[in-house]
Amino acid sequence: MEDADQVTAPARAHWFRRLLRDRAAALALVTLALIILGALFAPLLATHDPASNSRSIMTPPIWSPMGEAGHWLGTDGQGRDIYSRLLYGARLTLLIGFLAVGLGGFIGSLVGLLSAFNERIDPWIMRTMDVLLSFPAILLGLALVAVMGQGVIPVIIALSVSSIPDCARVARGIAIGVMKQEFIEAGRAVGLSNIQLFKRYLVRNAISSIMIFISLRFGQTILIGATLSFLGLGARPPAAELGMMASQGREFLLFAPHIAVIPSVVIFIIVLSANVAGDALRDVLDPRLQA
Repeated sequence: MEDADQVTAPARAHWFRRLLRDRAAALALVTLALIILGALFAPLLATHDPASNSRSIMTPPIWSPMGEAGHWLGTDGQGRDIYSRLLYGARLTLLIGFLAVGLGGFIGSLVGLLSAFNERIDPWIMRTMDVLLSFPAILLGLALVAVMGQGVIPVIIALSVSSIPDCARVARGIAIGVMKQEFIEAGRAVGLSNIQLFKRYLVRNAISSIMIFISLRFGQTILIGATLSFLGLGARPPAAELGMMASQGREFLLFAPHIAVIPSVVIFIIVLSANVAGDALRDVLDPRLQA
């Protein structure tokens, strides 16, 4: 018996080529790739220790008449090199985003698929998701910090929990559509077990649409995570994190705006690139939009 993945395999074989035809999507993917590579190889690319202070305090970027050659993007209020801190800060920001989206997306998607597969537990699961939806990520982050203390772990937990209900609802909606397909009934007719039906047909035919939503969720998670760090709930100094860097630079906006503006621009670029790439991926993989 042939399932839907096998039927649509030829149509999806050139999805990456189609994705690159979109100039905005290609630019977004290249931008994200460069940022991720810069974060991964931060120890090699950084010109200074991100936590070390220097005598050059609030130095403007190198393109400014007052800039210094040793500090490409200037220094912050403690004399720390902003370029080096951006590399390490992007690493921590992306790590928080990937872990939160991965954990929340996996749990939420699994819950949503199980809910659609078993109608008896569906009302209980969905009411639980409604309860979780009533807890905003920022409020949950505040509660976790009050219990666990300031740090990256409470932020990841808060972002993961806030992602679960949205992912569960989307996965459930996708799975309900898959469960109505003829190959599900055919699988039951030939005697496949519930586990085989769940793994072989439901998961395999719903996973691509779920991944599209998770990719769109990534940019939002990065933004919320940076907001939590901006409020002082995330990483502890002297660790570098983009939201915390923007927060520390707000005290110098009048006479050294680059300290807060540069990390804020990097956050904007990451979120914008993730959203553009996610939208393009949805357009490519959605069978209703395929030519």
